[in-house]
Amino acid sequence: MSAVPQRQVALLYPGDRAARDRADPAASRFAALFDAFAAVGVSAEPAVYHDDFADEVRHQLLGVQLVLVWCNPIEGGRRRDRLDALLREVVSAGVRVSAHPDAVLRLGTKDVLFDTRDLPFGSDVHRIDSLAQLTTELPQRLKHGARVLKQHRGHSGIGVWRVEQLCEGAFMVQHAQRGSLPQRMDLAALIEVLSPYFEPVCGGHLIDQAWQPRLAEGMVRAYLVEDRVAGFGVQAVNALHPHATRPGPRLYHGPELAGFQALRQRLESGWVTLLRERVGLPRERLPLLWDCDFMLGEAAADGAECFVLCEINVSSVSPFPPSAIAPLVEAAMRRLDLAPATR
Repeated sequence: MSAVPQRQVALLYPGDRAARDRADPAASRFAALFDAFAAVGVSAEPAVYHDDFADEVRHQLLGVQLVLVWCNPIEGGRRRDRLDALLREVVSAGVRVSAHPDAVLRLGTKDVLFDTRDLPFGSDVHRIDSLAQLTTELPQRLKHGARVLKQHRGHSGIGVWRVEQLCEGAFMVQHAQRGSLPQRMDLAALIEVLSPYFEPVCGGHLIDQAWQPRLAEGMVRAYLVEDRVAGFGVQAVNALHPHATRPGPRLYHGPELAGFQALRQRLESGWVTLLRERVGLPRERLPLLWDCDFMLGEAAADGAECFVLCEINVSSVSPFPPSAIAPLVEAAMRRLDLAPATR
């Protein structure tokens, strides 16, 4: 009787040479996930990644059946280009990857706000493809209220700017990156600040979303495993609020959190399907773990809460609520059953 092939998973996350050499699942920020895989008989191993030893990581990934990836769009000043190419290569060799680079590009960039602006949770969103368009259109929209300009890809508030018109030709500009201070500037200075985002390496365009005045009331993050809500994170987010103080901690909850069951029902009963159909993503390419950030919008006439999509995180969803671990492992097991046997 032939032995049942060992199911093998790699958890890929960034680090330097020393971090790779001393990688220890028990000391990792994913220790609970490593333990959960071990409990169901799956061999999970750390795959610490850096461009400097990409070939070494490639060899490692070709020896497993499934790779779970945590790596920001910009990590240590470097973009994910080489990593994405490597992941596509191992996918072509039969290894399953989550999130697949296609899923990252279709869900995990700010373009998704423009693509879904007419779907539930959509808002007043425009795409700006040139400095000339920015110069012409932005001042007109600012007459009706503040706007938030977002670069194509980023994290931690990098490349996200709140712009408010103070008077004709004068603007208050606030970068969302922690530690940034509001700046008063004229249109020429604003154009200079935003011009780098129109370079091809930065995506070549900006997404322009209407400011949501209720942002000071907080934000809710819905964590999903494939198309099911696996938990929530609630945070008083105020990085862009005009009277900002330090953001409060994100509090993690299970999927049954009171007050958000209507949001959960809408996500699970149709919105995820509408989303993936709109961006052209097959269900089997949905990330095993991803999240959606929602701001509070203007309440409905009947008093029902309204949520506005702020962004979708796919590249590096961490930390996440403990309630997501069991469904994540179960979903990974299903994909392992579809993967080729370990070579």
